[in-house]
Order: sequence, then C-alpha cells, then structure tokens
Amino acid sequence: MGSVNELEHKALFKREEDATQTKEASLMEQGSCPASFPEHTPKSPKKSVLNSIKIVLFCNKLNLLLPFGPLAILVHYVIDSKGWVFLLTLIGITPLAERLGYATEQLACYTGPTVGGLLNATFGNVTELIISIFALKNGMIRVVQLTLLGSILSNMLLVLGCAFFCGGLVFYQKDQVFDKGIAVVNSGLLLMAVMGILFPAVLHYTHSEVHAGSSELALSRFSSCIMLFAYAAYLFFQLKSPSNSYSPLDEETNQNEETSAEDEDPEISKWEAIIWLSILTAWVSLLSGYLVDAIEGASISWNIPIAFISTILLPIVGNAAEHAGAIMFAMKDKLDLSLGVAIGSSIQISMFAVPFCVVIGWMMGQQMDLNFQLFETAMLFITVIVVAFFLQEGTSNYFKGLMLILCYLIVAASFFVHEDPHQDGI
Repeated sequence: MGSVNELEHKALFKREEDATQTKEASLMEQGSCPASFPEHTPKSPKKSVLNSIKIVLFCNKLNLLLPFGPLAILVHYVIDSKGWVFLLTLIGITPLAERLGYATEQLACYTGPTVGGLLNATFGNVTELIISIFALKNGMIRVVQLTLLGSILSNMLLVLGCAFFCGGLVFYQKDQVFDKGIAVVNSGLLLMAVMGILFPAVLHYTHSEVHAGSSELALSRFSSCIMLFAYAAYLFFQLKSPSNSYSPLDEETNQNEETSAEDEDPEISKWEAIIWLSILTAWVSLLSGYLVDAIEGASISWNIPIAFISTILLPIVGNAAEHAGAIMFAMKDKLDLSLGVAIGSSIQISMFAVPFCVVIGWMMGQQMDLNFQLFETAMLFITVIVVAFFLQEGTSNYFKGLMLILCYLIVAASFFVHEDPHQDGI
C-alpha cells in the first residue's frame, strides 16, 4: 500500500513538474519571465545579434522596399536618370523612416513615457532634418523651407486626421477623449511658431524694412534664437511637469494598465536599439544626398512643381513613422499618445528644426530666413487655426478625422497648381 502511494506521489510530482516547465517555456516565448523563475539562461551574443537582425530587417513587410535604396545608387551611376533616382530613393527611404520609428519605440521602453515620447518626436523627424541639411548645404533654401513646412502640414492634417479617423472607426459608439489643457498649450506653441514665421514675411511684403535686404534676415535669426530658447523651455516643462502630453490620462492608465505593460515589452535590447538607430540614420543620410541631388531633375522630368515635391511627397515619406505610430495609438484608445506624436512632431519641426536650419545656414553663410513667402505662410496660419478649433473640445471622432484628411487634400491640390515665383533659392 505504501508502495502504491509512493508511486502515485511520484506521478503527481512528475505531472506538476511537466506543467511548470510548460508554463515557463510559454512565458519565455512571450519574452517575459515569471517571478518564480527569475533566472534564465542568457542568449549568446551571436544569437542575440541574429535575433535582432531578424526582428528589425525581416519581420516587417514594408522592408521589402529596402533594396530600392541600393538600386537608386546603382541607377545614379549607370543611367543617371534623375527622375528614376528620385523615385527609387523616395521608395527606399520609406521603410527606413518606419524602422527608425520602431527602433526609437524600442529605446523608449527603457527610458519611460516622457523621454520616450520626445525620442519618438525627435527621430520621427530626423529624415526631414537630414534632407534639409543636405539641401541647405547645396544652397537650396526654398527646398528646405518647403520641406519643413510640408512636414508641419502633414503632421497636423494627414497624420492627426488619419489617427482620429481610424480611432473613431474602431470606437464608433463613443467620442474618444484626450487632455484638453495640454492640447491648448500645444496649439499656443504652434501659434507662436506661426508668429515667428509670419512677421518676416509681413515685413518683406509691406516693404517696411529699416535696412532693405538685411532687416528681414536679421529678424529671422533673432526670432530663431528666441524660438530655440522657447523649445528648450518646453522640453524642460515636459520633463519636469507632473503631467505631460506623452503619458495617457489617469483613467486610461487604470483601465489599460495590464495591456500597456504587455505592449511596452521591448523586443531588442537598449544597446541594440541605439546601434540600429545609428545605422539607419547613416543610411538615411546617404540616400538623402542622392534624393536632394535629383529633386530638380525629377521636377523637370515629371513636369511637377518643385513646391509640390518638397511640400507633399518628401514629408509623406519622412512622416511614415509618425503616421503608423499615431494610428496605432488611436486604435488602442490612447489619444494623448497620438497627439504627442502628431502635434509633438509639428511643434518640434516648427520650434526647433526650422530655427535650427536658420542658425545652421547662418554658420554656412547661407541666407536661410523665416520668410516662407505669402502663399505658404497663409497656408500654415490657416492650418494651425483649423487644427486648434478641432482640438479645443478635447474629443475626437471619425468625422473630425475625415475633415482633417480632406483639408490636407485641399492643401496638396493647392501646391500642385502653385508655381513658386522664387526659384533663385532652389
């Protein structure tokens, strides 16, 4: 009898051990480790590198477009067709912009929501910034102005509109809610950016400069320094404030605490994310040189205005990361994060990238200023006013998203029929 009990006890112990091992293996596959098994065998460096390459390069269907980058360089040296080089480079940069966003999100898992949101906004705009610096180096001041302007318009209308629209379709029976107070602060920052860009244009078109040809440039450089200081103060406020625009609302945090914890589990290590950011940024920089060199030839070859290429096509590619991130957050009912990506990127472009390019141009000896010309400045002013009205209630739905998308289509059509009279800076 004792022998039978002992056998039953051993069999029960064996079943419990097998169940425990199965549970541990299941948790390890999901990338987590339970408290009862705090230690696990670490991956070898070789396996870790291979796994990182697999995740970053082979686990996204958009990466099928990566070969277009090397193909564009090959076409540049073999055929030297500007139109084809521009098209292939544009396609090749698209997955790189998305992967930059992915690597930034992975790094954000180790830095917390506030720094993570700022990193998302920063590296989400790195494509446009690199393109702008290459264009500035080549003396293509109007391309720089139009690309940065297009990025602001794209983030405020297209990215935010798609986020509102997709989130509204998923949560059809209710209005999604975001922090109205933070939206008002962001709208105020955008209006300050419009002020900095508007006054040099008004000074130019009223012919009221004290020193013709130099007052406008001096005002632009002074305003740029003020805007950079304001953006630094904004960053300090975001990092030190108890509540920030990159954290979800308290109610959402309480309701989705477990889901958020699962979503934020990183797939690659911190140093792998940093290395990938460096590699991807270097590759974007290389392709941007070919892209900028081919803009004018592509405009002639396709009979499309340079203003349309710079303001519409380039920002859509550069904003691939923000577009995907904002929509994803909206479909998870995290509208504050969507606004942090879309409006945060617009603020960073208008309050940092634009004045930064003015200062860099000053150092290079290029007369880059904040006079974006009357048509473009009016477009920016109206866009900021429209978006501010849509944000003032603190709610969103699919209809508001649709209206923003339609506004962007009007903007795109306007630039398609707009001929820039100031071609000397291109």
